[in-house]
Amino acid sequence: MKMFYGKKLLILGANPETMAIVNKANSMGVTTIVTDYNPSAPAKKIASRSYDVDCLDIPAVIDLALSENVDGVLVGVADVLVQAYQLICDTLKFPCYLTNDLVNVFSNKYNFKRTCEKYGILGIPEYNIKDNNVIPPDIKYPVMVKPVDNCSGKGMSICFNEHELRLGISKAISMSRTGKYLVERFMTCDDLMLYYTFKDGYHSLSMIGDRYTCVEQAGVSPVCVGDCFPSRYVDLYFEKVHNKMCNLFDDLHIDNGVLLIQAFVEEDNFYVYDPGMRLQGCALHLLIDAINGFDQIEMLIEFALTGSMGSIDLKAQDDYLLKGKTAGSLWFLLKEGTIGSISGLSDLHSDSRVINVLQRFDVGDVITKDMIGTEQQVFARLHIVCDTKRDYAETITEFEKKIHVLDTYGNNMLLTGFNPSKLFPESNDDFLIS
Repeated sequence: MKMFYGKKLLILGANPETMAIVNKANSMGVTTIVTDYNPSAPAKKIASRSYDVDCLDIPAVIDLALSENVDGVLVGVADVLVQAYQLICDTLKFPCYLTNDLVNVFSNKYNFKRTCEKYGILGIPEYNIKDNNVIPPDIKYPVMVKPVDNCSGKGMSICFNEHELRLGISKAISMSRTGKYLVERFMTCDDLMLYYTFKDGYHSLSMIGDRYTCVEQAGVSPVCVGDCFPSRYVDLYFEKVHNKMCNLFDDLHIDNGVLLIQAFVEEDNFYVYDPGMRLQGCALHLLIDAINGFDQIEMLIEFALTGSMGSIDLKAQDDYLLKGKTAGSLWFLLKEGTIGSISGLSDLHSDSRVINVLQRFDVGDVITKDMIGTEQQVFARLHIVCDTKRDYAETITEFEKKIHVLDTYGNNMLLTGFNPSKLFPESNDDFLIS
């Protein structure tokens, strides 16, 4: 990595998930400069230098980049910063894997939905409410209300009647930068993730997996509690959607970058939603690197500094079937309260099945009501690789029994978590946590 020594990279955002980008760039010999409006944002602690400039203050970030004489800019793990990243790079003439057109499609749920329709790709059925004060009488509840331009569950509500819908619309508008929202059917079917890597115009499906969400928290957006790769819907996806998606990518001229798309599956139909053309907080790049041997973070850092994603041959190395292994992430969600004690998590750093432990909170941190129903309530994520799905299920059971988080009164703060028997819907096997 000698070619990168002395290069300066400005990283936008400094949340816990962005620390992986800073660590990788540091290991490559890059001088890392991080900016975030939050003075105590975690990624600042490990960067070469950090600033408190708000990433959404584009002129101020541009001034910072010029004063630091940086060689490139890269967005961290925050969808709200994607447009700023594109505009800053465009102004400074730095490499950027996003164009303005791509930002408009992949950072706006409404635009993404309309674009997919042109290619015969279904979105979640929706209700067209033109006037916030007039609720159509034909709405079938429950419905999901969401801002068109936010992520990680922010501003989302599950509504079971007209009163809740009106409140949900107000909440979504308040959390939307454009004041726009979607009202969609609340889906209770299977959920999956599609994760693509793009390099020099070639698009490769790197991962396809089944996603499982928390069902304990009424009225708020379901937060992920675990996932499993590869998905049991691999063959059906390639039969019904993959080619259409590739046509969309070709027509949008996506040359480089990474893209996550979520989708529901119901009666053999796929309903796509919530795209994100950036590295994800769920850190799927860790599983790709552990199994397929290439690091998306390293590729994106190299692209930011040189305009090239490097020498990786995706056709030869990328394998969405993960070389026959089963992998995924296990999420631990917190209830409201103040953390009094944590046990069991530190032991897992040395476990051969665990490739990464991301702990987002520590003793003394407070989980507030407004964090519930968003990814802000995630205490930790474990990234796990096993030889078989059964091994993976047994590992989840073992880890969920081991980790404990108590509040200052000694009460359990963890939600029930992921029941790995869901990995075997066709079986009577029971991996329920006791």
